[in-house]
Amino acid sequence: MNLHRKGRAALVLALVAVVAMAFRVSWNALRDIAGAIGADGTAATLYPFVVDGLMALALIATLVLAGRDRTFALRVLAAYTIASLVLNYVHGLVPELHGRSVDWGRLADWDPANWALVLLATSLPVGSIYFGSDLVAKVLHHHPTPITGPIAKVEKSTNTESNRSSSDLAVSTSASIAPNVKPLPRPVAVGFLKSTVPSKPVKAIGQPTVTPIERRAVAAESSRPRRATGRVPEAARTSRLKRTPDELLAEARKATADWPDAKLTAEGIRREVRTSPANARTLRDTLRAERGLQVA
Repeated sequence: MNLHRKGRAALVLALVAVVAMAFRVSWNALRDIAGAIGADGTAATLYPFVVDGLMALALIATLVLAGRDRTFALRVLAAYTIASLVLNYVHGLVPELHGRSVDWGRLADWDPANWALVLLATSLPVGSIYFGSDLVAKVLHHHPTPITGPIAKVEKSTNTESNRSSSDLAVSTSASIAPNVKPLPRPVAVGFLKSTVPSKPVKAIGQPTVTPIERRAVAAESSRPRRATGRVPEAARTSRLKRTPDELLAEARKATADWPDAKLTAEGIRREVRTSPANARTLRDTLRAERGLQVA
């Protein structure tokens, strides 16, 4: 790791040295060009910093910015690189610029070329102010986008593992966590659907007609016992009155008066009189005894 860092540091230092030497070579040509377009001694000395300095600033901005801002910085870097190259080329073609014996404002013999070169040389300082300010503002307002995806997960896991101690890693990898999960009872949907078949009124012998109650179909039933819901309302109670044993016997005698002996059973009496099985057996024994039959 230390060797890798030393190699990177050496590479950066070598790059800085090469850039500094290249700037010194270009500085001579750009200073003579600035003197030819009317700059004084101080302005001509600072002129190379305006052109080549903005190139360095744009290069740094391309390493920081992203997206459209980075494209803008690359365009500024390319434009000022081409402009510096053109001015250095003109400086090599015109020997008079070396001794500053050229006429003031004269960079080429052909007038259109001279006008273009003078416009280029004089516009570079103004462009440095505009583009340099814009690049600095973009760098200051730039917010790096957080890394997402598999690479971010790998980096996060690597940092987490490196921050853990060896004792923590041993405990965490050896101990297995048994989940204490208790299955919840499956909910049972209970719903009521109205029946489309109307119920017919049932009329018992000697009893008033009972109003039919609308039937409801149960979609599903719960296996758990139902809790008591309280007192049953009066409207939900049956309208049949509780009969005494004498009333039941009288009703059974009337209903089975024309029955043959074979039909005189407890089930038949129960269905006819609509009573409990115990009462039906008592009524059967009583009626068979009255007829002189053998009691079951």
